[in-house]
Amino acid sequence: QVKLVESGGGLVRTGGSLRLSCAASENIRNVHAMGWYRQAPGKQRELVADLNRGGSPKYVDAVKGRFTISGDIAKNTVELQMNVMKTEDTGVYYCNAWVTYLGHENEYWGKGTQVTGTI
Repeated sequence: QVKLVESGGGLVRTGGSLRLSCAASENIRNVHAMGWYRQAPGKQRELVADLNRGGSPKYVDAVKGRFTISGDIAKNTVELQMNVMKTEDTGVYYCNAWVTYLGHENEYWGKGTQVTGTI
């Protein structure tokens, strides 16, 4: 079974930086987009940033100018560079891959990596 494996989470002070990485355990075909979601305590999971074929990266307003998503969709890898971290960036960060082919869609999720912003 294909897995998305995240790495790079941890504890970071306010204003600091952290880099998350994600890679598929084996090649996933027909990936249209890869991205990062996060779930803060007591809140719903939200899209942080995503990268799709042929389009510009997309970011939630709260991270614009601080986070940068990069990667190679064809190789099923995506990274998230997080700068000027805030306590409100705390949460579990999940890697996502969205597959679409001939009208069929599927999604893959990683297990998540904890990111904690501290004062």
